[in-house]
Amino acid sequence: MFTGIVEELGTVHAVEDQSDAIRLTVRAETVLDDVHLGDSIAVNGCCLTVSAVGASADGGAVDLWTADLMQETLDRTSLAGVKPGDRVNLERAVTADKRLGGHIVQGHVDGVGEVVRRLPSEHWEVVELTLPAELAPYLVEKGSITVDGVSLTVVDVTDTTFTVSLIPETLARTTLGFREVGDRVNLETDVIAKHVAKLVKAYLPSGTQHEEKNA
Repeated sequence: MFTGIVEELGTVHAVEDQSDAIRLTVRAETVLDDVHLGDSIAVNGCCLTVSAVGASADGGAVDLWTADLMQETLDRTSLAGVKPGDRVNLERAVTADKRLGGHIVQGHVDGVGEVVRRLPSEHWEVVELTLPAELAPYLVEKGSITVDGVSLTVVDVTDTTFTVSLIPETLARTTLGFREVGDRVNLETDVIAKHVAKLVKAYLPSGTQHEEKNA
């Protein structure tokens, strides 16, 4: 489990194409402080398993880690398009003694959105993104959404788009500071919202249509 609080920006070091999978190697510092094989690290919001660690220079400090991405991951996330030199958001799995600074994030990407507009202001920036139709029921104003692994609060939401407001800290410390219009991003909706929706559906008559109304 993760919290959506990015620990550092890593850099893609190598991408090894294996036809129906890739081996992704990332250069990092903070997330490798106490890394072990089999640990989980979220890359742009996608939970990956550490399969190897090493140093980029002989005798140097450990600054590289590798993960294997299967076809399911490539099909459902934006990681299929990563290339050496790309910056990526990194977060280690949360431990029981840590503060839950963001919200409950599984690292299981629900879909891919696209940046459609950026509206800069003096002290923040509003970003509008597309939203796969099947995810719309799980988003509400002031609810939580994970974008490329970053825990954010939804400002506005429609059936096909939503907006988030980014503070200077988020712009400076995550990939969302330099995502451009047309860039693809990983989305994970609130897992609690998904469970509630499934439970409520079981008690609704088949074919019932309902709309959410503002209080």
